[in-house]
Amino acid sequence: MNISLSNNGTLSGIVKLEIVKADYADQVEKSLRNFRQKANIPGFRKGMVPMSMVKKMYGKHVLIEEVNKLVSENLFKYIRENNVPVLGEPMPNMTEQQPVDFDKQEDFEFYFDVAFVPEVNVELSKKDKLPYYQVTIDDDMLNKQVEAYSSHFGSYDKVDEVEEKDLVKGIVVELENGAPKEGGIVVEGVVLMPSYIKDEAEKAKFIGAKDNSVIVFNPNKAYEGADAEISSFLKIAKEEVENHTGDFSFEITEITRHKDAELNQELFDKVFGEGVVTSEEEFKNKIKEALSEQFEPQSNYKFLLDARELLSKKAGDVDVDDALLKRWLLVANEKNTPESIENDYPHIKEDLKYHFIKESLIKKFELKVENTEIEEFAKRVAKAQFAQYGMLSVPEDVLANYAKDMIKNKETLQNIVDRAMEEKLAACIKEQVKLEIKEVSADEFNKLFE
Repeated sequence: MNISLSNNGTLSGIVKLEIVKADYADQVEKSLRNFRQKANIPGFRKGMVPMSMVKKMYGKHVLIEEVNKLVSENLFKYIRENNVPVLGEPMPNMTEQQPVDFDKQEDFEFYFDVAFVPEVNVELSKKDKLPYYQVTIDDDMLNKQVEAYSSHFGSYDKVDEVEEKDLVKGIVVELENGAPKEGGIVVEGVVLMPSYIKDEAEKAKFIGAKDNSVIVFNPNKAYEGADAEISSFLKIAKEEVENHTGDFSFEITEITRHKDAELNQELFDKVFGEGVVTSEEEFKNKIKEALSEQFEPQSNYKFLLDARELLSKKAGDVDVDDALLKRWLLVANEKNTPESIENDYPHIKEDLKYHFIKESLIKKFELKVENTEIEEFAKRVAKAQFAQYGMLSVPEDVLANYAKDMIKNKETLQNIVDRAMEEKLAACIKEQVKLEIKEVSADEFNKLFE
């Protein structure tokens, strides 16, 4: 087999594969022998079908399959071993390729168009300025987070009289003419919170009610006819709600009230682990650190958005073989149409340009993501996910196991590798340019993305 590459200039080229009979004959013969061993043909015992018949029946099919396999394997092997910078994937050539006749030919030639990844060179220096936004954790944000932890780790205490935000548990019975309706709805263990009742008059019936008292109210009025809420409350299908618009009794069996946790050692230990912080000041400082950590990935993301503009400007125009790239985009995704590709192409090309720039910088600065770094990054992702639910003291072994499970998924693994590489790239760019540190509030930072 002979494989060669001829350039059509700097943007694309043609790969030519020349296949002769000696390249595929042995494999075709082996495959036909396997067919003979397995063939079930009336009049012949299994494995005893004449080889001439097997060749007549399966020969062309096997030949096409083996030649196609040779082409595919060797085309990509050539590209890989010769470091051909291919953009997308090779496409069948539309001009050089001649019709192939597998009935008459023994030698074959195949031609493939390849688009090249353009060379991009971007030089950065301390003359280049880029902003880096650091979110200031102000007292308002800090206090809200403290309140959130106090609420999350608070307790529910039983009380004797209902207030608006209490949880009221009881037995609901459907009424007719003021008495329990025969065959009507009866639901035990129902829980409601007066603050969620929309009708003020119905809500008022519960405020101040005592434990073990009975209240007559109308769920349809209370929730202003909202099918989803009423069906959930009465444990019936939405379609049945319209048949139960009358009064119900609610016998209160329990009233519980949420009480925020106090700022003491018990709360500190629940949030950060036993003995990690021992005072309110340390507790708040630790929360500040945690909040700052949560904003850091977003700050890096904003930094790369700003860096992209600078890098794209420095790279200038980046040319690719537009026609060939559009052909590949059309076959790469069956949802694409010629019209959609034309409409989206300017954005696609701009995204590709930035991808080329990033890849050139990664190569230039020899950036790599090692396995240990993947595991550490996955642990950080896991830690951030737990933190969203107020869990800041997750044991190291739990984080490690959670991270290992995450990277078993190929898509999740690739996402983590990409994010870890972007973080390295951001750190590298920061070293090359002059950073203009800008301290902003969370609201000001969020407005930057509007």
